[in-house]
Amino acid sequence: MSKKSKHGGLDTAEIRVAAKNIENGAVTDGYQANSKHVVDMLNGALATELVCVLRYKRHYYTVTGFHNGPVKAEFLQHAKEEQAHADLLATRIVQLNGKPDFNPSSLNERSHAEYDDSTDVQAMIKANLIAERVAIESYRQMIEAIGDTDPTTQHMLVGIMAAEEEHADDLRDMLI
Repeated sequence: MSKKSKHGGLDTAEIRVAAKNIENGAVTDGYQANSKHVVDMLNGALATELVCVLRYKRHYYTVTGFHNGPVKAEFLQHAKEEQAHADLLATRIVQLNGKPDFNPSSLNERSHAEYDDSTDVQAMIKANLIAERVAIESYRQMIEAIGDTDPTTQHMLVGIMAAEEEHADDLRDMLI
Protein backbone atom coordinates (compact mmCIF):
# COMPACT_ATOMS: atom_id res chain seq x y z
CA MET A 1 0.00 0.00 0.00
CA SER A 2 1.25 3.48 -0.89
CA LYS A 3 2.19 5.93 1.85
CA LYS A 4 -0.13 8.41 0.19
CA SER A 5 -3.54 8.23 1.77
CA LYS A 6 -6.34 9.59 -0.36
CA HIS A 7 -9.58 10.59 1.32
CA GLY A 8 -12.31 11.99 -0.85
CA GLY A 9 -9.79 12.62 -3.64
CA LEU A 10 -7.44 14.62 -1.37
CA ASP A 11 -3.81 13.65 -0.90
CA THR A 12 -3.52 13.66 2.88
CA ALA A 13 0.24 13.05 2.90
CA GLU A 14 0.83 16.01 0.57
CA ILE A 15 -1.45 18.22 2.67
CA ARG A 16 0.43 17.27 5.85
CA VAL A 17 3.83 17.99 4.28
CA ALA A 18 2.67 21.39 3.00
CA ALA A 19 1.20 22.25 6.41
CA LYS A 20 4.61 21.91 8.09
CA ASN A 21 5.82 25.12 6.42
CA ILE A 22 4.67 27.13 9.45
CA GLU A 23 6.52 30.43 9.05
CA ASN A 24 3.71 31.88 6.92
CA GLY A 25 0.96 31.20 9.44
CA ALA A 26 -2.40 31.01 7.67
CA VAL A 27 -0.91 31.45 4.19
CA THR A 28 -0.31 27.95 2.83
CA ASP A 29 1.58 26.93 -0.29
CA GLY A 30 -1.77 26.64 -2.08
CA TYR A 31 -2.61 30.33 -1.61
CA GLN A 32 -3.12 31.62 -5.15
CA ALA A 33 -3.44 35.39 -4.75
CA ASN A 34 -0.62 37.91 -4.74
CA SER A 35 -0.64 38.52 -0.99
CA LYS A 36 1.15 41.88 -1.26
CA HIS A 37 -1.47 43.14 -3.71
CA VAL A 38 -4.30 41.86 -1.49
CA VAL A 39 -2.73 43.47 1.60
CA ASP A 40 -2.41 46.78 -0.28
CA MET A 41 -6.10 46.64 -1.24
CA LEU A 42 -7.10 45.73 2.30
CA ASN A 43 -5.06 48.62 3.72
CA GLY A 44 -6.96 50.99 1.41
CA ALA A 45 -10.21 49.52 2.69
CA LEU A 46 -8.94 49.82 6.27
CA ALA A 47 -8.22 53.53 5.74
CA THR A 48 -11.69 53.96 4.27
CA GLU A 49 -13.37 52.27 7.23
CA LEU A 50 -11.37 54.33 9.73
CA VAL A 51 -12.29 57.58 7.98
CA CYS A 52 -15.92 56.43 8.00
CA VAL A 53 -15.73 55.73 11.75
CA LEU A 54 -14.39 59.24 12.33
CA ARG A 55 -17.00 60.86 10.07
CA TYR A 56 -19.89 59.00 11.69
CA LYS A 57 -18.59 59.75 15.19
CA ARG A 58 -18.27 63.44 14.39
CA HIS A 59 -21.78 63.51 12.99
CA TYR A 60 -23.09 61.58 16.01
CA TYR A 61 -21.61 64.09 18.44
CA THR A 62 -22.52 67.21 16.49
CA VAL A 63 -26.04 66.52 15.18
CA THR A 64 -28.50 68.54 17.22
CA GLY A 65 -32.22 68.86 17.64
CA PHE A 66 -34.72 66.83 19.62
CA HIS A 67 -36.27 65.41 16.44
CA ASN A 68 -32.85 64.13 15.25
CA GLY A 69 -32.51 61.47 17.96
CA PRO A 70 -33.09 58.56 15.53
CA VAL A 71 -30.54 59.99 13.08
CA LYS A 72 -28.02 60.40 15.89
CA ALA A 73 -28.59 56.78 16.98
CA GLU A 74 -28.14 55.56 13.39
CA PHE A 75 -24.84 57.44 13.07
CA LEU A 76 -23.55 55.80 16.25
CA GLN A 77 -24.64 52.34 15.11
CA HIS A 78 -22.96 52.80 11.75
CA ALA A 79 -19.76 54.02 13.46
CA LYS A 80 -19.66 50.85 15.55
CA GLU A 81 -20.24 48.65 12.49
CA GLU A 82 -17.55 50.48 10.49
CA GLN A 83 -15.12 49.90 13.39
CA ALA A 84 -15.98 46.19 13.29
CA HIS A 85 -15.20 46.19 9.55
CA ALA A 86 -11.85 47.88 10.25
CA ASP A 87 -11.08 45.19 12.84
CA LEU A 88 -11.89 42.42 10.35
CA LEU A 89 -9.67 44.03 7.71
CA ALA A 90 -6.73 44.54 10.09
CA THR A 91 -7.01 40.93 11.28
CA ARG A 92 -6.98 39.62 7.70
CA ILE A 93 -3.99 41.82 6.80
CA VAL A 94 -2.04 40.24 9.67
CA GLN A 95 -3.17 36.74 8.63
CA LEU A 96 -1.69 37.46 5.20
CA ASN A 97 1.61 38.43 6.86
CA GLY A 98 1.06 42.12 6.20
CA LYS A 99 1.01 45.14 8.47
CA PRO A 100 -2.21 47.09 8.96
CA ASP A 101 -1.59 50.79 8.27
CA PHE A 102 -3.16 52.95 10.98
CA ASN A 103 -0.91 55.95 10.30
CA PRO A 104 -3.15 58.98 10.95
CA SER A 105 -0.99 61.37 8.92
CA SER A 106 -1.87 59.63 5.63
CA LEU A 107 -5.26 58.17 6.53
CA ASN A 108 -7.41 60.60 4.54
CA GLU A 109 -5.33 60.35 1.36
CA ARG A 110 -5.38 56.52 1.49
CA SER A 111 -9.13 56.38 2.09
CA HIS A 112 -11.51 55.85 -0.80
CA ALA A 113 -14.18 57.90 1.01
CA GLU A 114 -13.85 61.47 2.21
CA TYR A 115 -14.12 62.93 5.68
CA ASP A 116 -16.99 65.38 6.19
CA ASP A 117 -17.53 68.07 8.79
CA SER A 118 -21.02 69.22 7.82
CA THR A 119 -23.19 70.81 10.46
CA ASP A 120 -26.56 70.41 8.71
CA VAL A 121 -28.19 67.03 9.35
CA GLN A 122 -29.28 66.52 5.74
CA ALA A 123 -25.76 67.33 4.52
CA MET A 124 -24.42 64.78 7.03
CA ILE A 125 -26.80 62.12 5.77
CA LYS A 126 -25.88 62.85 2.15
CA ALA A 127 -22.14 62.76 2.90
CA ASN A 128 -22.52 59.43 4.66
CA LEU A 129 -24.66 58.01 1.86
CA ILE A 130 -22.04 59.02 -0.70
CA ALA A 131 -19.31 57.42 1.43
CA GLU A 132 -21.31 54.20 1.73
CA ARG A 133 -21.74 54.10 -2.05
CA VAL A 134 -17.99 54.66 -2.45
CA ALA A 135 -17.33 51.77 -0.05
CA ILE A 136 -19.76 49.49 -1.90
CA GLU A 137 -18.05 50.16 -5.22
CA SER A 138 -14.60 49.74 -3.64
CA TYR A 139 -15.54 46.36 -2.19
CA ARG A 140 -17.12 45.29 -5.47
CA GLN A 141 -13.90 46.07 -7.32
CA MET A 142 -11.76 44.30 -4.70
CA ILE A 143 -13.97 41.20 -4.85
CA GLU A 144 -13.68 41.20 -8.63
CA ALA A 145 -9.89 41.66 -8.50
CA ILE A 146 -9.40 38.84 -6.00
CA GLY A 147 -11.77 36.47 -7.76
CA ASP A 148 -11.35 32.89 -6.59
CA THR A 149 -7.66 33.27 -5.68
CA ASP A 150 -8.38 34.05 -1.99
CA PRO A 151 -11.76 32.68 -0.90
CA THR A 152 -11.35 33.75 2.74
CA THR A 153 -10.73 37.40 1.87
CA GLN A 154 -13.42 37.30 -0.80
CA HIS A 155 -15.97 35.95 1.70
CA MET A 156 -15.04 38.62 4.26
CA LEU A 157 -15.35 41.41 1.67
CA VAL A 158 -18.75 40.16 0.50
CA GLY A 159 -20.00 40.28 4.09
CA ILE A 160 -18.68 43.80 4.64
CA MET A 161 -20.16 44.96 1.32
CA ALA A 162 -23.58 43.60 2.33
CA ALA A 163 -23.43 45.65 5.54
CA GLU A 164 -22.43 48.75 3.56
CA GLU A 165 -25.42 48.23 1.27
CA GLU A 166 -27.67 48.07 4.33
CA HIS A 167 -26.13 51.32 5.61
CA ALA A 168 -26.80 52.98 2.24
CA ASP A 169 -30.45 51.89 2.36
CA ASP A 170 -30.80 53.20 5.93
CA LEU A 171 -29.36 56.57 4.94
CA ARG A 172 -31.42 56.87 1.76
CA ASP A 173 -34.53 56.34 3.88
CA MET A 174 -33.51 59.29 6.10
CA LEU A 175 -33.27 61.79 3.27
CA ILE A 176 -36.06 64.35 3.12
